[in-house]
Amino acid sequence: MLNVTELRAGIAFEEDGQLYKVLSYDHIKMGRGSASIRVKVKNLRTGAVTEKSFINGAKVNDASLLRKKYQYLYKDAENAFFMDEVSYEQIPVSLKGLGDDSNYLKEGISVYLLFVEDEALTLELPPKMEFTIAETGPDLRGNSATNIFKEAILENGLSVRVPLFMKAGERVIIDTRTGQYSERAK
Repeated sequence: MLNVTELRAGIAFEEDGQLYKVLSYDHIKMGRGSASIRVKVKNLRTGAVTEKSFINGAKVNDASLLRKKYQYLYKDAENAFFMDEVSYEQIPVSLKGLGDDSNYLKEGISVYLLFVEDEALTLELPPKMEFTIAETGPDLRGNSATNIFKEAILENGLSVRVPLFMKAGERVIIDTRTGQYSERAK
């Protein structure tokens, strides 16, 4: 059993026969009453994202997921294909189950796939990944006293807000957990 206060982004748990992966966690304390825990979760089988609330002190079943390292190869309309780095066996994983994580896949990267009874349900991306800016708005000058951002399109098609000084062709590091700009690549 896992206490709900231990739920953090990336942790998997089981409730009512369904497997969930935590996307975000909020601890809410209102006045004199007891605290409540609100988590945004993704169903690992269907890919549906929902919010769940628990009272402080509640417990959920810990999900026993097998974690194996694979290399990403390519994707088609329905599946992403991965190769076991030891046995060279290739397996497909449904894009529906991967959800938005499939947008960060780059050919040749190593990721961890999470399995339940020989069924690959989802993946664990590296927390930060490097991408090239494909296009961005014009450079603007002035108002540098605060952090000002502009829209940029990355090589994988994702739209991200980057600082004003960034130009097309430059490399940036993106936090895959939040989908936001982290820093300029060195």
